Amino acid sequence: MRLNYSILIKLLILQYLSVLFLLKDFDFFYFVLQWPGAYCDSKHSCCYPETGKPVIDFTIHGLWPEYKDGSYPSNCDPNSVFEKSRLSDLMTHLQKDWPSLSCPSSNGFRFWSHEWEKHGTCSESQIEQHDYFEATLNLKKKVNLLQILRIAKIEPDDGFYSLDNIVRAIIKGIGHTPRIECNKDSHGNRQLYQIYICVDSSGSEIIECPVPPKGRYASNVQFPKF
Repeated sequence: MRLNYSILIKLLILQYLSVLFLLKDFDFFYFVLQWPGAYCDSKHSCCYPETGKPVIDFTIHGLWPEYKDGSYPSNCDPNSVFEKSRLSDLMTHLQKDWPSLSCPSSNGFRFWSHEWEKHGTCSESQIEQHDYFEATLNLKKKVNLLQILRIAKIEPDDGFYSLDNIVRAIIKGIGHTPRIECNKDSHGNRQLYQIYICVDSSGSEIIECPVPPKGRYASNVQFPKF
């Protein structure tokens, strides 16, 4: 009996520690915006959502909890599922600013469910599901990347632009340094693809990134049409 009791106590301690690990607070968010022209010009191509071609603008990829050491949590709570009924007041904005471009064409629910289950569940210590999506949409309103770049005469016209000039324009527009991710089109051209902007753990304030930008890219990148 004593042996069984001891095993039970150890199992409970391990379970408690595993829960603590899953609920470990993250340090900041990456707010990730993608350029649909680059997404659709890559080897995997794209499909417009059921609502039709998105407006010509950067769209949301996600809001991702991160640690300062460069790692990140994922799929933190398998019991916390995406509930579209809780987001009815946000649906119009989700369809406009956070569309799915993957194939086959869809209503976006699978995309948003993936983002919540992989990333959103790891932010539940700070933000519940509705507030997570609302905070992400509010960040999109705050960061008008296309306008910021156009002010700097950087247009989605298939032209090539200095990566340094793109970064400087974004710093001038938001006050902080972004991380840039490029992709390659079928001709091997480096294209402006995703912009990572660091946000505090409340999901509301843009901050300087706690970790340095990753990757090396060509000095000039294409800003493809969409």
